[in-house]
Amino acid sequence: MLESELHTAGKEAAPRTRTLEVAEFLRARRPQLLEDWQRVMRTLHPERETQTTWLLDHMPQLLGVLADLIDHGPEAPLTDVPDEHAMSRLDGGFDLGQVSVEYALLRKCILRRLETEKALPAPGELERMEDALDRIVTRTMTSFSQGRQRILQALDRMTRAALDSPSVDSLPSRLLTVLVESALSVDSAALLLVEGDRLVVRAAEGLGASDALGISMDLNEGFMGEAGAQRQPMALRSASTDPRVVLPALKQEGLRAVYVVPLLEGEHLLGVAYMSSRTAFVFSEADTLLFRTMAQRATAHLVHARLQARERQAHTDAQRSLSQLDALLSSTPMGIALLDRDLRYVRINQAMADINGHTKEAHLGRRFQDMAPVTAVETFEPLFQRLMDTGESGDAFEFTIPGDARTFQASFHPVRGPDDTVQGLSCTVVDVTHHKQAEAVLQRAVDFREQLMAVVGHDLRNPLNAINASAFLLSRAEELEPAERRAVDRIRNATARMGRMITDILDFARSRLGGGIPVARQQMDLAEVCQAALEELQVSAPQRALLFDTSGDTRGCWDPDRVSQVLGNLVANALQHGQEDRPVRVSVRGGAREVVLDVHNVGEPIAPALMSRLFDPFKSMPSAAPQPDLARKKRSLGLGLYIVSQIVGVHGGRVEVRSTREDGTRFTVHWPRQEG
Repeated sequence: MLESELHTAGKEAAPRTRTLEVAEFLRARRPQLLEDWQRVMRTLHPERETQTTWLLDHMPQLLGVLADLIDHGPEAPLTDVPDEHAMSRLDGGFDLGQVSVEYALLRKCILRRLETEKALPAPGELERMEDALDRIVTRTMTSFSQGRQRILQALDRMTRAALDSPSVDSLPSRLLTVLVESALSVDSAALLLVEGDRLVVRAAEGLGASDALGISMDLNEGFMGEAGAQRQPMALRSASTDPRVVLPALKQEGLRAVYVVPLLEGEHLLGVAYMSSRTAFVFSEADTLLFRTMAQRATAHLVHARLQARERQAHTDAQRSLSQLDALLSSTPMGIALLDRDLRYVRINQAMADINGHTKEAHLGRRFQDMAPVTAVETFEPLFQRLMDTGESGDAFEFTIPGDARTFQASFHPVRGPDDTVQGLSCTVVDVTHHKQAEAVLQRAVDFREQLMAVVGHDLRNPLNAINASAFLLSRAEELEPAERRAVDRIRNATARMGRMITDILDFARSRLGGGIPVARQQMDLAEVCQAALEELQVSAPQRALLFDTSGDTRGCWDPDRVSQVLGNLVANALQHGQEDRPVRVSVRGGAREVVLDVHNVGEPIAPALMSRLFDPFKSMPSAAPQPDLARKKRSLGLGLYIVSQIVGVHGGRVEVRSTREDGTRFTVHWPRQEG
């Protein structure tokens, strides 16, 4: 009908004297036909505009096949090009209707080009073209349907193989068995998974399967590694002789075609799968499409199986952690509870339930005010609301329960969710009764010791003053022999030292009993007071050199007796720990707002680790190196530096210490002129 219409149209229109063979026309005008074809297909599928190759994958060959069929008639054999085109379209996501439409558009492009060329086909040519095109369409549709059905059946079998949630170890073998049984001309296949920096054969079927299992290779090694690195399927024509093949299973004699597909989760490489054949040099489009599709589905199943395995492991770990937490909460003597924002009990251990006087089960879902003792509710419920509103924590709240002799200490901390919002409150309660009792006993002992020290220090002063006065009178006697006079001097030195020790004891007791060290400020010259005190110290240590210098304005408002006490303690330490053949240097320097007292001696330095505790009570001033002559060193109570820090602190000043082997030890006292 179409041919007769074209002849009729030729009679009525402009004269058409040129007739043509349609087969030759198709060959001669193939570039123009392909251009027409691309234009209409882009209009039909704008979403594929960025895909540059799909329009012409098989169309040049199909035009050639169509021309050959027109030339040779219905008896001419049909090549595999329609089958390949069908598999290409199936792989590209086309449906059967879209494939049918593209052939209809091809038919329209040919007829329009004939009309544009104003060429009259020879009699019977259009009919032969229609028959040939119908054969191609039928073959393509049949291959498309068979390929899709084959894929659907294989995927259905693969899904059934994975339905009972096999383990990650057994799933690869199941999937590979379905894959091999679904493909044609496959003699062996294997699935290699990425493990660290290796590809390991975890499933194998067919030739050499038993020897292949467990074999590994470098991640980028050989043909398998190349396919994985490029994230693209790859094919070999002669595997047994190709140097890129490193797996022993693929070096079987006579092995030909090998097809490798990477298993990808996004861009992440999970492994590779391959199939091989002894009979085929190249796998068909249908087989490679089936293999790729099944590899994709196998990847999805593997990912799903791994996720399920991780989920099961996470669930097991969570259950184990919860069991351990429950065991810990049950065994701990500390009361622990978790409240939500409405102050309802979400979790509680036995110790907290016992404190509240109810069972654990009775607490769950109930409000704090319904379960806790009344006194605790009145004390803590307003606090709970404030802590959850502010996000702050509350620590070390002590409380007692009427009728219970115990003392408890509670702490509360907001519990935050992933978005950092406060979702509840954690409560911990500890029975501190024994600690409070021990603390009370210890405090009584400390109070008794310090009161005893104060009494002893005070009562020792009277006999010591009598001894010192008597020694002074004896020292004035002219008839004393040299040995007797030395004995009297030793008595005076000892009583002076004992006097300083008693003063330190009394000051320590005052500071610890809460009264603090008393001071009586008055206008004075610090240099004069220090010089007088140093002269008295020189009398008690006539064999040692004490040097003194002063500069600037050294006047201010301080307690002269306390200044003398500070200097005496520092010089006594310097004499005790300094080298006996080196002088102790004392200097007083007046500044704009303060007067600085400096005491320096040469000797073993103070150990750096002890600097932070140097001014603690009952601590001597050890050096960085052991001293062999400690036996001859005078022992002290270890209160001198503590008293120094207390007196200077009361005056608003500070004490600095620097001690090195090269420069010796230097105590620097800063005395503010005004009270700081």
